[in-house]
Amino acid sequence: MPRRTAVQDHAKASPEASRRQATQAGLALMVAGVMGMAVSRQARAQFLSPAAPDPDAVSLDFARAEHEAGRVVLIDIREPAEHASGVAAGVRLLPMRQLSSRVGEIPTDPAKPVLLICNTQNRSSATLKALRERGYAHVRYVKGGMSEWVRRGWPVIKPAG
Repeated sequence: MPRRTAVQDHAKASPEASRRQATQAGLALMVAGVMGMAVSRQARAQFLSPAAPDPDAVSLDFARAEHEAGRVVLIDIREPAEHASGVAAGVRLLPMRQLSSRVGEIPTDPAKPVLLICNTQNRSSATLKALRERGYAHVRYVKGGMSEWVRRGWPVIKPAG
């Protein structure tokens, strides 16, 4: 049986995948608005275009290994009520709602990559797009998010509060 190509797979994308894409695009535009950013037509078109494999995403396994080795800064952008259920040890907490007033806390040194994590990846991927508009080229997001982290049984701690 001949192998299917990525184009064929994309053409048969599930309605759920299409809804997920639309949600991510809407969140990206919303984050830009929260950060007080004007969104260019080019960026808006990019947010709304069909997704190819995302070079801005990293796997959960990669994120955990790099974070634990100290080679990346892992920023949890979930809201405080979500943080209360547990966070990865050593993660920086920067709720998405506070991003516009605390954007200066995101490292700007490209030698120290930044990984954004939320609950499922929708908010982190949207936030990444907004940060790219502000020149943060060294930021990526974590696929799967903290919901997958917890599902795998990986350790979480209560944040200092």
